[in-house]
Amino acid sequence: MSTGFFTDERCFWHGGGNYAGNLPVGGFVQPLAAGGLPEGPEAKRRLKNLLEVSGLMAELQVRGGAEASREDLLRVHPAAYLDRFKEMSDAGGGEIGLRAPFGQGGYEIAAVSARLASAALAAVMRGDLTNAYALSRPPGHHCLPDWPNGFCLLNNIGVAIRAAQAAGLGRRFAVLDWDVHHGNGTEAVFIDDADVLAVSLHQERNYPLDTGGFDVRGEGAGRGANLNIPLPPGTGHAGYMAAMERLALPAIRAHRPDAIVVACGYDSGLNDPLGRMLATAETFRAMTRAVKALADDVCGGRLILVHEGGYAETYVPFCGHAAIEALSATAIRVPDPFADAFARRQPGPAFDRFVEEWIGGMEQALAGGA
Repeated sequence: MSTGFFTDERCFWHGGGNYAGNLPVGGFVQPLAAGGLPEGPEAKRRLKNLLEVSGLMAELQVRGGAEASREDLLRVHPAAYLDRFKEMSDAGGGEIGLRAPFGQGGYEIAAVSARLASAALAAVMRGDLTNAYALSRPPGHHCLPDWPNGFCLLNNIGVAIRAAQAAGLGRRFAVLDWDVHHGNGTEAVFIDDADVLAVSLHQERNYPLDTGGFDVRGEGAGRGANLNIPLPPGTGHAGYMAAMERLALPAIRAHRPDAIVVACGYDSGLNDPLGRMLATAETFRAMTRAVKALADDVCGGRLILVHEGGYAETYVPFCGHAAIEALSATAIRVPDPFADAFARRQPGPAFDRFVEEWIGGMEQALAGGA
């Protein structure tokens, strides 16, 4: 068996409309020369291109995906939302929710993106692949069942897990979200589900401003199956690895999932315009190695990574390649051209101690049953 790579050209054709960064153009907001949202196709396309140029793509099982069916989408999203989204898409596009614009055909492209995640998870659960990467776009982890936001139009991971459960491919899942922004949509989908553990490592109060608190542990039957790990701006490589080793991975181990799904955002990378977390390509390599080792130990290696955010067009490809190197256990290496400069920009010992204490506080609270 091998590592799968799920992609579809249509995902690169999703458009975000008339924006300047994440602000709608108008009034005193002047259009940018390049135009559009930060969530453009180039960072993702350049990752795919780098995989091809390095030769790693030839080692992967490359697969595509159809559109997710309405039946699949209805397990997460109410019919009224899907109908409105489709109607606007057919009429030429628009904006639905908050910062979630799309063009004509946006509904179908989002359904392809969701299907890439679903197909990747299903292939791994069936044993066709050891693990897999889904280059999904538009992203999904901010999309609530009936309220899209933050560039996300359908909850790709939610759709994938519910489809796998419905097909009898697995019951218990863990979602590990290391995108720089809180996975509020994933949290909302699974907030009362004891079978799906949602863990989110994110920059505190980045986006959304009012979600992602450590105290939100789930609701009803799902109490204890939600873990938010908000981290301070500037956390850096050492802090991310400490949060993984002391908080995220032990929670997943205790959950004993049938598979682990990573919401794989690269916007915690050091030069990302929407994050301030100082992670490097080596951070994503190391986090992927760590979660892969855990998957080997607790769920037969069943692991998929679903692409979420990441807006630094020159750096996302190196971060993504590093993660896929670790996922596939390839001998191919692409050196990070930013490695030396970014290593020099990591936090110093005093700030590392501060982050250690920050993580220690959450660790103590969990040990005390908070």
